[in-house]
Amino acid sequence: MREAEIRRLLAANLLCALSVVLAAVVPAFFLDGFSVLGTHLTWLCVCSVCVATLNIILHLVLKPNQSPKRRSFAHKISRFLKCCIYFFMSCLLFHAIIVLYGAPLIESVTETFLFAVLLSTFTTLQCLCLLGPNIQAWIRVFNKNGAMSIWESSLQITSMCSILGAWFGAFPIPLDWDRPWQV
Repeated sequence: MREAEIRRLLAANLLCALSVVLAAVVPAFFLDGFSVLGTHLTWLCVCSVCVATLNIILHLVLKPNQSPKRRSFAHKISRFLKCCIYFFMSCLLFHAIIVLYGAPLIESVTETFLFAVLLSTFTTLQCLCLLGPNIQAWIRVFNKNGAMSIWESSLQITSMCSILGAWFGAFPIPLDWDRPWQV
């Protein structure tokens, strides 16, 4: 059972990585003048949509946390609405954190918010797909030894690495302000 779960998790992570690569390559065939650097806002949107769609589809297909309870349609709708609210709140929270770390507040609000959406897609959306809008489960998983399955361990690692990667990626920017691409 454990080997099968590891293979399913590896396949899911490889598909997520492939979706990011495809989000950088495929739109060039359909959109005139598309490039990751030249049309970065479009790429952020495409990448967020691709990763979000893939995460939701993988969750529905792989069902890593299958619940034995059968729930009513009203419960599923309220759970979906809670997930949407949590995702939007995480976008706003990441946007505020990014601004507090030095992103321009007014000049680049679109870029900053789309980066917050991308970061929320890699962190919060995966948590919502796996754990749902249950805050107690989130606290349990993100405690030091709280992960009870390989999926939850992967969730911890992916979320922390996404946040640290965003921070480390922005860390060297102030070191060379004289470059023309920073204008």
